[in-house]
Amino acid sequence: MRLGILRRGDDLKPPAARGERNTREARGVGGRKVTIVGPGRLGQALGRLLAQAGVPIDLVVARRISRARQAVRFIGAGTATALDDPRLSSADVILMTTTDAAIEPVGRVLAARGADWRGKVVLHTCGSLPSSVLRPLARRGAAIGSIHPFQTIPNPATGVRNLAGCYWAIEGDTRARAVGTRIVRQLGGNPFPIRPERKVLYHASAFLVCPTLLVLFDQSERLLKLAGVPSRVARPLLAGFVRETVGNFAKLGARRSLTGPAVRGDWPTIENHLRELRRHAPEALPVYHELLRAIVRLAGRKLPRHLEMSR
Repeated sequence: MRLGILRRGDDLKPPAARGERNTREARGVGGRKVTIVGPGRLGQALGRLLAQAGVPIDLVVARRISRARQAVRFIGAGTATALDDPRLSSADVILMTTTDAAIEPVGRVLAARGADWRGKVVLHTCGSLPSSVLRPLARRGAAIGSIHPFQTIPNPATGVRNLAGCYWAIEGDTRARAVGTRIVRQLGGNPFPIRPERKVLYHASAFLVCPTLLVLFDQSERLLKLAGVPSRVARPLLAGFVRETVGNFAKLGARRSLTGPAVRGDWPTIENHLRELRRHAPEALPVYHELLRAIVRLAGRKLPRHLEMSR
């Protein structure tokens, strides 16, 4: 069974439950062992999925050994250790799942040990930094690259579910890209190429559509509560509403999926919105105004002057 179609309850099974697949599926990374450096939410989720897929997990490296041991327990495989462990220089494939700010300094620390990194692959998982931040390791002979899931990982357990079958941006050296692609396919994922010099734009696109959406959910939920909608109804109501919108976008694109009063040119309804927001939720007005202008532009309409000037 592919990881991309895991049944609920299968996704958190320990690797031993899938032992019969290990020999066959370990070939997905050329039989090499994978070391995880910086096992946070993403590192733990990725490690668990790889272990379940039969990929041998070697070292699990954290600044604090207690954190590494905690990660090993979640992953169900690997040896907990710290960054000063000399065995790191012998790792086959390193997945650097540290915080973004730690990637470059950790890479320098590893490279400074003077080991020969030829034949080894180092991949970081940052969405906004190119693989070139690992250049000190490339100078030692390592193949460098990056793989980044276009997915939200609020905690390791949810990450196990969310990562299986998701989309991954991949860039780097030819050999690093090949290994990264095999890892992603091992998870039943969908790899796609990205221009390393434009990764910040890629990351900004994720920012615009994910955490900002939660802010809009929060503001919409507040308005529903002000309107008397029970809390137990508000969240599933909004989730279902937006789920349909997302489905429409996937099928039709943004412009053809647009609905609502601004698209119809129903300006009296917009005026009513603004009046009630001023009275009951003035903190929502700046966001409402900016989004209204964006909707009108996307719809190919022109906002009436009195609404453009309205604040």
